[in-house]
Amino acid sequence: CIPGRRSREKPVKYDKRKYKRRNRIEIMFGRLKDWRRVATRYDRCPTVFFSAICLAATVIFRL
Repeated sequence: CIPGRRSREKPVKYDKRKYKRRNRIEIMFGRLKDWRRVATRYDRCPTVFFSAICLAATVIFRL
């Protein structure tokens, strides 16, 4: 769903709606990585790591 470059001879078709959604998801991951605990993955246990992601997402999207 990534658009091709303008200089490409044959344009690549892409879905604009999917591209917008993809951008939002990338922005969300960028915001989550602002939390040092999530970015460096201090928690080795997957359950604790997932709960840290949930907590960070809750705080980020409440603000």
